Amino acid sequence: MNVWSAVVGGLAGTLVLTTVLRASTELRLTRIDLPFLLGTALTSSRRRAKAIGYVAHFSFGILFALGYFVLFVTLQASGPVLGAALGVAQAAFAGTALVNVLLPIVHPRMGSGFSSSKERTLLEEPGFMMRNYGRATPLVGLVVHVLYGAIVGTFVQYGSR
Repeated sequence: MNVWSAVVGGLAGTLVLTTVLRASTELRLTRIDLPFLLGTALTSSRRRAKAIGYVAHFSFGILFALGYFVLFVTLQASGPVLGAALGVAQAAFAGTALVNVLLPIVHPRMGSGFSSSKERTLLEEPGFMMRNYGRATPLVGLVVHVLYGAIVGTFVQYGSR
């Protein structure tokens, strides 16, 4: 297995994930905007938040792909099916613990059950499985993470030939 195939797969997977999320937003299936969510953690400027958020989003895409790679090496197996299964696990973690519990605690511009009306927030708390961003958001989140995992798994599998 080749680590560079995981990096390229992470970039490709993140590109597909981001594109499908953007399309889902335009089709009004969800209101989630992950680059904006990440960017506003680092700046209060809405315009700069998008650019910073895209850099952070693609960086995390590479980091998660490297995590997938470690699991592939440990299991001595890779491929789209195993990658998709890891994508399901990642979607479950992201929708429950990551954005529902951890992100509102550390994000300086996200509202939470602990925010007062005197505090200025830019973002609504995502809620369990990000449902505060639309009823279809959990399904959209699952689909994009399964696609991401399948893409990373495919790149790693074919990069080892």
